[in-house]
Amino acid sequence: MPKHSGVYLFTVEYKNGYLIYVAGITGRFFRFRFYEHTRKYMSGDYTVLDIEAMRCGIRKEIWHGWGWTPEKRKDFNNRKQTILDAAHAQLGGMHIFVASVDDRRIRERIEAAIMKCLYQQPAPLCEIPDKGMSLSPRRKNESPLVVKNIADACLHGLPQTFEV
Repeated sequence: MPKHSGVYLFTVEYKNGYLIYVAGITGRFFRFRFYEHTRKYMSGDYTVLDIEAMRCGIRKEIWHGWGWTPEKRKDFNNRKQTILDAAHAQLGGMHIFVASVDDRRIRERIEAAIMKCLYQQPAPLCEIPDKGMSLSPRRKNESPLVVKNIADACLHGLPQTFEV
């Protein structure tokens, strides 16, 4: 596995391949970024999905992260063990694909292109990924680049080549 600066996909097994939950980027060591993700899931900051439902192409939220209110904090504390168990299951059931990409702007463009591609897919491929991510697609003054998917596995919804 590359050590740093790249693009990654969190996926689950699905129909002889993998269903993409999210694309992400890092300019740091992958292990540090994944550790950060783990902390965010375990603290309730990230949305937690039912991993078994995801493997069937169904988005079933156990916990909706992103944004805290006093009521939400109380709900999290009341259901904490259930949420943490589901977060452990989700993290343990994910398959991660990584690609080294040194240039920060190209990482951003690839991440945005992958998520846009997923959002445009038919159900269930478009229903699993989180919506509302802060993405930075290609700007009008940037020349298009073609990215080739060289994964040996089938990544549902990701074309073999796509423009960023």
